[in-house]
Amino acid sequence: MATLNFDANTVEPNAGFALIPKGEYTAIISSSEVKKTAAGDGEYLSLKFQICSGEFQNRTLFANLNLVNKNEQAVAIARGDLSAICRSVGVLTPKDSSELHNKPLTISIGIKADNRTPGEMQNVIKGYKARSAGPAAAATPGDVKTPW
Repeated sequence: MATLNFDANTVEPNAGFALIPKGEYTAIISSSEVKKTAAGDGEYLSLKFQICSGEFQNRTLFANLNLVNKNEQAVAIARGDLSAICRSVGVLTPKDSSELHNKPLTISIGIKADNRTPGEMQNVIKGYKARSAGPAAAATPGDVKTPW
């Protein structure tokens, strides 16, 4: 329990966020950490992505890569995604996930059913590639307004 000295009458409520439309967006990895799986028998790399420009600038998305898991297919998919991320940001042999931070890449965003909330949809990162020379590459990490 926490003591609050707050009056909701004086603050407009958050309306939530609309889904980000399917497409490609320039983003950076703003943070990462290794976490235990819910079953406690594996580990995944949790990556926080932040969009760098446009209407959805500063919106965040997450990707979880199952690097240690009983399911070999899940591990193979995670390793393939990590390889794509590393190649996209030009860091082919990272020793720490922080080496992938703040380097622009292009993420492909899709929409899927949210398995935690029946009937709701959620954004998902479908792919990773190096920034192109086109409009999606207009932003640099300095363009991102970090919330901290």
